[in-house]
Amino acid sequence: MKSFRMSRSRVLSVAASVAALLAVDLMAAPPKAEAQTAARVESRTRPNFGLLLDPPTRPHRRRPRYAYDDYRPGWGGPGWGDGGPGWGYEQDEIVVDCGGPDGEALESAIQALRPGGALTLRGQGGICVGWLYIDKPITLQGEGGFDPRTGARVPAAVLQAPDGRPCLTVAPGVQVTIQDLTLLSPRGGSAACVTGEDADIVMRRVALRHEGMEPAIDLRGGLLDLRDAQIDARTSGAALVAENATLNTQNLIISGSVAGIDLEQGARAPSNIHSTTLTGVGTPNSFGPRAIGVAVRARQDSARTEINNSRICGFAEGLAVEGVAVQARGLRICRTDKGAVLYNGELALSDSRIRAREVGVAAIAGRAVIVGNIFAGVDRVFWDEPRASLEARDNRVWTRSQVCRPTFRPRHRDRHVPIWETDGRRGFVCQYSPYPYAWWAEEEGALGQAYHDDGYALEGWGGFQAGYGWYDRDGRYVPDRQVWGDDRWTDRPARRRNQDRRPPRRW
Repeated sequence: MKSFRMSRSRVLSVAASVAALLAVDLMAAPPKAEAQTAARVESRTRPNFGLLLDPPTRPHRRRPRYAYDDYRPGWGGPGWGDGGPGWGYEQDEIVVDCGGPDGEALESAIQALRPGGALTLRGQGGICVGWLYIDKPITLQGEGGFDPRTGARVPAAVLQAPDGRPCLTVAPGVQVTIQDLTLLSPRGGSAACVTGEDADIVMRRVALRHEGMEPAIDLRGGLLDLRDAQIDARTSGAALVAENATLNTQNLIISGSVAGIDLEQGARAPSNIHSTTLTGVGTPNSFGPRAIGVAVRARQDSARTEINNSRICGFAEGLAVEGVAVQARGLRICRTDKGAVLYNGELALSDSRIRAREVGVAAIAGRAVIVGNIFAGVDRVFWDEPRASLEARDNRVWTRSQVCRPTFRPRHRDRHVPIWETDGRRGFVCQYSPYPYAWWAEEEGALGQAYHDDGYALEGWGGFQAGYGWYDRDGRYVPDRQVWGDDRWTDRPARRRNQDRRPPRRW
């Protein structure tokens, strides 16, 4: 058997080649990114009252893209748009009798309408089933009508989406008005019921019932105007998503979803959320999407949003603000962990009532002005971090936590008296009367919850005010019926309460 020996120079040459290859490989390999992980851990472990106040910014959500040609092969080509016998093109108004899964009649009717025309659905025959692609400005309306305050009038027209498809999609640059109609999406899957991109969607007297993984309404760019509408969205995220858009609501009711409204304010015009009721399912923030009633964010610093006279209940966070100026007035926030959270931007909150389990208003960064509000049930009224500026005044608080606990000042030896802070230096004044029942009826009471009084009740306070007993330094009441009145603060013999002192004798 032959043996091979390598010279010393050849060995050194091979070793040098291996070292060079390793060096090139190490230079090509990207460095392991640990900074973001460390920052994430730091943000969750820094001492901030245990609130885990991470910004609600959602990751980029990949929207499903639907090709209408796959749903209706040949759509828009020859044979489309005649609408059937007697229709023809450029019609001002077309009436369709609903009933059965014949969506082609609806789509043909839309093609036959002229821009600005009206498509009327009649519900005598049943439910209209189809996915409508609206590429021209029209009015889509039901003949029966719907009033969310009194219920549906007879018979309301219903448009139902096919399984896994939207109810309707609005093309870019198109303005559509939807009124007096019920939209159903019982098996939406990964499709929203109403979708649009850079479109103007106006909805009046509309009921929308959706169940799926996506929101009931998903608009990217443009304008969404909702008035006298109801949205029942059985989804694990927000019921309504408007990204880089303007949102206007009035007399809107949203229920059934983990989160309520997710608004990314656009630069076109300020948004106005008015007289809107949002009721969540009470899901905690321990997993899944953030349970936020109204989340408002913006890409530009000049964006503004107004929220007025609205009720937000059943979410882990009632109102979340990030990078936008929000003016909120007349809010009713209840059944929440944190009433309002300012991650950055500006928040002006006034004349509102907030019932929260942990904190009333938390400011992480930015400027918050909190004036003339009512807080109830909170463990802490305000929480602000060094990067935030929080100004508070003229606020009132009902809570049984340590926030409203009095301090105890020594009066005589080991006998103390409670001292209540009433000057409002902390930006609020504690209230010790029962929480008004009328307010409760507008908040948790409207959700069927039993009345709970959040007023602070000091042990033995009634007896102390009557002149009996005192408190020790730890705030424990010490009852004593032997002495009464100011004799509690002296070493004089005990005097009964009804013992009269004789007036000085006059000569």
